[in-house]
Amino acid sequence: MLTQPVDLVEWMFPRLPRSAGRARIRFIRQAFEWEVPVDAAETALILLSELVTNACSHARGPRDRMIGVRVLLPTPSVLRIEVSDANSDLPAVRQATPEDESGRGLELVAALATSWGAHLRGDGYIGKTIWCELALPTPLDPHA
Repeated sequence: MLTQPVDLVEWMFPRLPRSAGRARIRFIRQAFEWEVPVDAAETALILLSELVTNACSHARGPRDRMIGVRVLLPTPSVLRIEVSDANSDLPAVRQATPEDESGRGLELVAALATSWGAHLRGDGYIGKTIWCELALPTPLDPHA
């Protein structure tokens, strides 16, 4: 489990509906390379999909603005997903009613992620970054 050194990957996607699927494909390949446990990788796929879909659906601004995705292992026991877009409006969890056909994405992120949040981008970049972290199981010590 997670024998690779702590690492980071970054991808850029157009703000189009198909980008969520493309991000999932790239992520699953990376998760396999990093030897992320299957259950954690499946949960991370849901989280990534929600964040990218939200950026594609709700980020206002020119269509030619790209969505940035970063996936990293800051420690061997944490997987972090970051999605950046050109919209500076920070998201908030909504309370969707049973009749609503959407509006549950951040509720799902809050329920599945160990932690999550959003912040405005700095260093001259426009927009925001929404991030979430997922605790990964620690490898068993073979000497214990």
